Amino acid sequence: MQASKNKSTEKPEPFYRLSMPKQKASSEIVNEARNLLRTLRTQRPFTPTEDQRKLFGSGSLRTPENRPPSVFSLHASSFDLAESRPVSGIHLSPLDHKPKLLTSAKDEDSSISLPKPPVDPEEVRKVSSARADLFRRTSQDNFLPAKMFPPDQNEEKLHSEEPATMNNLCRSNENCLAEQRAYTPFNSGKSQLIYNEHISKSEREDILKGTAGKFSFQLRGESDQMKKLGTSSSCPRSTSWKRGLTGLEDDTRIIESEEEENFWHIKILPILHELENEDNIENLCLACTKLHQALNEGNMFGKRFKRKSVLLKTLYKLVDLDSDPLCLKLAKIILSMKVNGKNLLSVCKLAFKICRNEKNDYIIQNDRFLDCLLEVLRTEDLQKNNEALLYCMGAVKFMSGNAVLLNEMVNKRAVEMLLQLMKQINNIKENDTHFSNLGHLLVQLTATLRNLADIPQARCQLICNGAVPELCVALEQHMNDMDVCTYIVRIFSKLSSYNDFCAALADCSRCYVLFLALLNKHQKKQDLVVRIVFILGNLTANNNQAREQFFKEKGSVNTLISLFQTYHKLDLNAEKWNHGRGEEKKNQKHPSEAEDVLIKLIRVLANLSIHPSVGAALAAAHHVVELLVTVLEYKSIDDCEELVINAAATINNLSYYKVRSSAVEDKKLHIAEMLLKLLMSNSMDGVVEAVRVFGNLSQYHEICDFIIQKKIYKFMIALLDAKNQDVCFSACGVLLNLTVDKNKRALLKEGGGIGKLVDCLQDFGPADWQLACLICKTLWNYSENITSTASCFGEDTDTLLVLLTSLLDEELSLDYSLNRDLRDYHRIYWETEFKPVAGKLLDRIQSHHSSQL
Repeated sequence: MQASKNKSTEKPEPFYRLSMPKQKASSEIVNEARNLLRTLRTQRPFTPTEDQRKLFGSGSLRTPENRPPSVFSLHASSFDLAESRPVSGIHLSPLDHKPKLLTSAKDEDSSISLPKPPVDPEEVRKVSSARADLFRRTSQDNFLPAKMFPPDQNEEKLHSEEPATMNNLCRSNENCLAEQRAYTPFNSGKSQLIYNEHISKSEREDILKGTAGKFSFQLRGESDQMKKLGTSSSCPRSTSWKRGLTGLEDDTRIIESEEEENFWHIKILPILHELENEDNIENLCLACTKLHQALNEGNMFGKRFKRKSVLLKTLYKLVDLDSDPLCLKLAKIILSMKVNGKNLLSVCKLAFKICRNEKNDYIIQNDRFLDCLLEVLRTEDLQKNNEALLYCMGAVKFMSGNAVLLNEMVNKRAVEMLLQLMKQINNIKENDTHFSNLGHLLVQLTATLRNLADIPQARCQLICNGAVPELCVALEQHMNDMDVCTYIVRIFSKLSSYNDFCAALADCSRCYVLFLALLNKHQKKQDLVVRIVFILGNLTANNNQAREQFFKEKGSVNTLISLFQTYHKLDLNAEKWNHGRGEEKKNQKHPSEAEDVLIKLIRVLANLSIHPSVGAALAAAHHVVELLVTVLEYKSIDDCEELVINAAATINNLSYYKVRSSAVEDKKLHIAEMLLKLLMSNSMDGVVEAVRVFGNLSQYHEICDFIIQKKIYKFMIALLDAKNQDVCFSACGVLLNLTVDKNKRALLKEGGGIGKLVDCLQDFGPADWQLACLICKTLWNYSENITSTASCFGEDTDTLLVLLTSLLDEELSLDYSLNRDLRDYHRIYWETEFKPVAGKLLDRIQSHHSSQL
């Protein structure tokens, strides 16, 4: 707003509500943000929660044959004990002598039966037929000895550094087989796990005297099968010798200390016996808890030790019991043992299967299972184990659907770890063979980040750890993967509602190109389009640089127009279809999908128009204005209030710019006709928006005539009684422009207009200096040809004199109890806007009032 300076030699000119754009003071810029150009707000697109936990949601565009399964069966046979044993590159020749061993017909890969000293049958612990069958299914051999001996201090040992030679391997194998033939009674077709505590030391020594080779060594990866001969009854499985041996390392042959061996016998072995003989699930879970504690106590997690495969095989067999609480315990131990290959994949699938059931969230919370999964994601090789990481990440995604577990992730800084994983994925280019599979993993990862984005602390971590550029890289590389694009856009949709993240996204100049490319590529994917235009609306809401940068991107406005046309057509078709079925859309709670896109699309145009040069260009863009007017023509406010109001608000912004070939100016009368329908509606928000547009358009004489002809001015005067600052402000703006025309000033008296303006000044003046200034400008225009205060202001004269005098008194008007920033804000408007106009109006009234006294 501006007032022309009243020079003593010139006749005072009337005040206009609007003026041509020029360089403004800071207070005027803020003033215009309220009065003329306004950004629009809208709700974030609604994302329904998935009914079921799946690897890929119901909206996924991946076909079943092109995506990993969400449902699968897991058994003990899913695990491969031999696979987790890395071995050397030496290929051994097959043995000339193949001992005849009893094996199960069901298990072609059965191992040699274990040597077992004679025991009293009455002392043998019986197992149930069900559990016997369970353990028989996985393997016929028994990896736990029937009798475990304490370490023999005189036992010969080979250092692990000594290379494993072919002679060593063959000789040890022959010795083992010889001992087995000598000491193993094959009295049944299966072996049982027996821990006999009643064999005396002398009996043990007698047994040891007959051992053929009292030394021990182990191949790396054969730690559980090649034990110290004479003290361990387990030997290599026959199939293990068929495998190629790769890479000799320092731990090729593991030598354990006496302390380690004692720990195994005393702490670990009894629990393994309990696991093989117990039937009750609850007791098995307790035993697993004890086992985890014991392994942790012995520092046995994450390292190779002699009987690791003995332990793992016992755990693998228990998977067949198909109990989620038990499988959770098993998975936690197996993951802590740092398995690899097929076993890592199987245990990650097991974790996925457990977490897929929402009912298991409680036991997962109490078992600190999240730590194990995060460790897998943090340490395992991305390309080598991408399928295992996929199911591990899927399990974490399921966990993120639980509020307690989600907060636990934040506290464990999972955001930082996930972004590191994303960086690794982003380093894999499209021509890499793993690229497609890593897209599956990226879907799980971005879905998890989307859930984390709800937590304030996680939002901070995302910004601090550079989430924006990494997400943009992923978006660009996976432009053809709709699932990945959708989840990343959902993340941006959530986070761009916050100023700090929105600023970070706006600083990533590449994002505008990516968003436009996605809009052009997937124009009819409503769930993607609606979120992108919502993000663009957020970016352009408070950032002038973002407005300019987006507008300057090649084809930006054309893309918006194309989208507008597409979804306008979809909306019209939907209305025709509903009308054809005899259905009317009344008071629908949410906009339709097409309407939602149009709402957010128009918001982008409204926000862009705040920038002076961009706004001027859009005001001259006839296609843009035509589409906005079309919305007012075909859409009733009762059908979709937000859409109609947004269209009117955008027209209001564009009508501010007085440019050549202004499309708004060309269509101003038609726009006024459309606004009249809005004025007559039952929506107060719609009425206010229509009044705002009339405030701008009423600068044109044709519109002022239209307002008089349609009696709209009476409506404006009546709105002064609304007791609402914004409503009074908008109505006063129209009246101000009407009073520019001398022939229309008398209309202000109709309906008590003068008195209502004075009442508004009294009610809102000290709290709203912008409105107070506008009222004074209107009264100044109205009183230009004043001859007497009585004829001009009537009975409101004295009230107006007292009111203006008090409002111009700084001590009385400015509230010094306010904080400094707010007080300074009020002072700026009081000094620069209100005081000059009110002072001149007071002088005019006093001069004519005193002459009458």
